[in-house]
Amino acid sequence: MIDASALLLGFAVGLPVSLLFFLGLWWGMRRALGSRRPALILAASFLGRAALLLGAALGLAHTVHPLWAPAGFLLAFFLARWVIVHRVRSVRHGPFPKGGC
Repeated sequence: MIDASALLLGFAVGLPVSLLFFLGLWWGMRRALGSRRPALILAASFLGRAALLLGAALGLAHTVHPLWAPAGFLLAFFLARWVIVHRVRSVRHGPFPKGGC
């Protein structure tokens, strides 16, 4: 049976964490492009973002529900990714072609 409260809690925790993840990706890429050591910045950015994402997801799974809370977290991550990708594409390249993304 689906535990709706755990699913919603996972989504509520996952959305801001996912936004921080993508904000960190944006920040790391901007810093790396102007740096003499881009690999160091990208590695540090990845480690920080991965630690944030996995720490929040595993902590949530350990304290609430081992299946439905991470499912809501993952749903929030993919939703945040979808919204950000579509928003960036529409800002940079105008409207989407009729064939899709």
